[in-house]
Amino acid sequence: MTDVKPRLLLLDGHSLAYRAFFALPAENFTTSTGQHTNAVYGFASMLMNLIRDERPTHIAVAFDVSRKTFRSEKFPEYKATRSATPDEFKSQSAFLYQLVDAFGIKRFELAGFEADDILATISTAAKTEGFEVLICTGDRDSFQLVDDDVTVLYPKKGVTELARMTPAAVTEKYGLTPTQYPDFAALRGDPSDNLPSVPGVGEKTATKWIQEYGSLSELLAKADKLAGKVGESLRASIESVRTNRELTQLLHDVPIDFKVANLLWEGPHESDISKLFDHLEIRTLKERLKAIGVSAKDAPVKSATVTNISVLQISSSELEKLIAEESLPITIAASYVGNQILEYSVHLSSGKTLHIQSNEMGKWFLDPKIKKITHGAKPLVRDFGMQGLIFDTELAGYLVNPGTRSLELSDLTQRYLGFATDSQGGATAETLFDESNFEPRSATWIAELAAVLEKDMKARELLNLFNEMEIPVLNLLAQMEALGIAVDVKKLKELETLLRNDVERETAAAHKAAGKEFNVASPKQLQAVLFEDLGLPKTKKIKTGYTTDADSLDWLFTKTAHPVLQSLLRIREAGKLKTTIEGLLTATGKDERIHTTFQQTVAATGRLSSTDPNLQNIPVRTEEGRKIRDCFIAQSPFVDLMTADYSQIEMRIMAHLSKDAKLLEAFHSGEDLHSTVASEVFGVPRNEVDAEMRRKIKAMSYGLAYGLSSFGLAQQLDLSPTDASELMARYFERFGGIQTYLKSVVVEARAKGYTETIMGRRRYLPDLNQDNRQRREIAERMALNSPIQGSAADIIKIAMLNVGKAIAESGVRSRLLLQVHDELICEIAPGESEVMEKLVRKEMGSAYPLNAPLEVNVGFGKTWDLAAH
Repeated sequence: MTDVKPRLLLLDGHSLAYRAFFALPAENFTTSTGQHTNAVYGFASMLMNLIRDERPTHIAVAFDVSRKTFRSEKFPEYKATRSATPDEFKSQSAFLYQLVDAFGIKRFELAGFEADDILATISTAAKTEGFEVLICTGDRDSFQLVDDDVTVLYPKKGVTELARMTPAAVTEKYGLTPTQYPDFAALRGDPSDNLPSVPGVGEKTATKWIQEYGSLSELLAKADKLAGKVGESLRASIESVRTNRELTQLLHDVPIDFKVANLLWEGPHESDISKLFDHLEIRTLKERLKAIGVSAKDAPVKSATVTNISVLQISSSELEKLIAEESLPITIAASYVGNQILEYSVHLSSGKTLHIQSNEMGKWFLDPKIKKITHGAKPLVRDFGMQGLIFDTELAGYLVNPGTRSLELSDLTQRYLGFATDSQGGATAETLFDESNFEPRSATWIAELAAVLEKDMKARELLNLFNEMEIPVLNLLAQMEALGIAVDVKKLKELETLLRNDVERETAAAHKAAGKEFNVASPKQLQAVLFEDLGLPKTKKIKTGYTTDADSLDWLFTKTAHPVLQSLLRIREAGKLKTTIEGLLTATGKDERIHTTFQQTVAATGRLSSTDPNLQNIPVRTEEGRKIRDCFIAQSPFVDLMTADYSQIEMRIMAHLSKDAKLLEAFHSGEDLHSTVASEVFGVPRNEVDAEMRRKIKAMSYGLAYGLSSFGLAQQLDLSPTDASELMARYFERFGGIQTYLKSVVVEARAKGYTETIMGRRRYLPDLNQDNRQRREIAERMALNSPIQGSAADIIKIAMLNVGKAIAESGVRSRLLLQVHDELICEIAPGESEVMEKLVRKEMGSAYPLNAPLEVNVGFGKTWDLAAH
């Protein structure tokens, strides 16, 4: 019986943590105080997977101290092109060290040397002492260390999939031995380290040369015999290649104090890890500690991951019987295309996961008494009539972290359930959610995810918002999307033709004004015409010359009044409108109605948006925007459209939150708000407030609600910064309660890490504590506008729900179709205008008891434009 070699696991700390940082979106991993945790989470997850799967007896981690090393001393350009380390990563460095210590793992770092040099040094010593060595690093230079005793575990994708680089694997991938790898790398270069390649020499040529000559030194000795351009390139690059080779070589004698025997891993300090995970609010990893809490010398522990799930294949009729016998709720995952279910799975409360390869859902699916959980529920409600929804993990993930970019099931399970490699099927977090294949286990993951997210929402006091507002809004939006809104297709097409002709006419005029033909859509040709041929003043300098965006052309036209600019601006405007109309026509169904998709989980403030098409893209105040709105119509048997929105809702919320006595008085006076405020600020009677005064104060008032600075106000009103600051000071002198409120919002948000709306909706702003001034000021503006914008979103959602409920209970045939820019649009049945106006005014006006009462504007018309008020 032969002795089993001790196994040493070496990790490149910064390399792996950096990969984790970029693999896991930072905005998805933040604590309630705004501390980013994605690098720590990803590194901890990978470390636990490695310990579980590799069962090492000894472990060590090496970290880089800084980018200044002996390599950068010899070659100042080494890694010089790398971007600065993100602040979000830097803020996690101390926690990474704490994590390694809490795991009971020795860590090393030494100024002037890179982590890979330290790992090479430890690896060399361990081999001589009879160890099997595993090196986990994202640096390919480590491939030179590979031999029969040393294997490199190289991350292929994110932090979940590792390539096992043995001598055979290196040879298979590169056609070379590990000892030849540095020679190959010297020729290929490395952009990430700013090591230049030999021009014209790719990996194939580099491999061919090393195979033919055996080594780089032999190749360079015979470089004069190489023919062609590649030979010339090599001869011209000999010095840089030699430098590359020197820099690529890892050191094996870094002066660190260690003994391999002292790297023995005796298990994690679970209490320390638990405290750290609690502090960083990544408690989902705590359960996985149980699977790795022993070293390799102990008995193996079976990996307990959420991917080891038994799935039973049954028919839809069998499922119907089972559901009748089960306790509720049930969790659903479905695969569908258009309005056709392909297959689905359900997870029952008893723990069973069932897979049904059928498009028949059964009566249970339509039964509101059978409570259901799923992910991304709206299509199931809208297209297949699902009822009884009580939990949507996509919606819950959004409420918990409203700034997140992705709410895909794979992202949420990775964050909250900590997917590891599946020991049964070899699946990873990436392959488990391949859209081309339905994964029946999804139903179980959704159920487990729902349990975790429900606890998270409860801790953040968001459950009431979720249950009483967001889930009902989801159901109402599904109904509104199914209804859609009718359009006059003929009129849209005529408008599209007019705009196309307009573009052609203005293009010809631009060519005439420039004295030559050119591509009006080409920035490069525009630059040549404007700044070289016509000699117009230069705009802002950019990488490719001078900017020709719409704002710059507008500035140029104001400055020069050149006719070519007038034509170009008109082309831009008409082209944009034409694109909008094309999108509307494409989205129009056979029923001549547009069924937009409302986005409930995109805007961090809680506001709704729409896509396919984006109805918020249609201009409100321009003549042509009105022409487009005039194409939205009431469709027989309905006779009119009705629009309803709030008057000055942001300012009313500002008055409510700030409790400013003068602003509240202005609202209660019943007079024009902006004229009343202007009379206070400028110290003149209200009847002496002119249009310019009113315009400035209106811009100021709404600017404050959106977090506008004095500099921003100066730009908006075309004032000097000094004049803008003076105007703002005069405003705050009369409305001091607003200034006090705005200051307190930022202070409170900085202390808590988030802002809140009147309904408790949170927006997390970790950048409030940023050292970077620009990012901190952006976060401060968000802190100023989020409570107001978010509260406006809350109120319009309550109004929607109230209006929808009242319509259903009153028995009218009229219906709610759209919510665009906080405006509700209804389709009115014959004879119901009066009752609908009364209903909508009541429900919208009583949506929330603001100290500055809500005021509702209502309009009717055959088209959306005519219904404007």
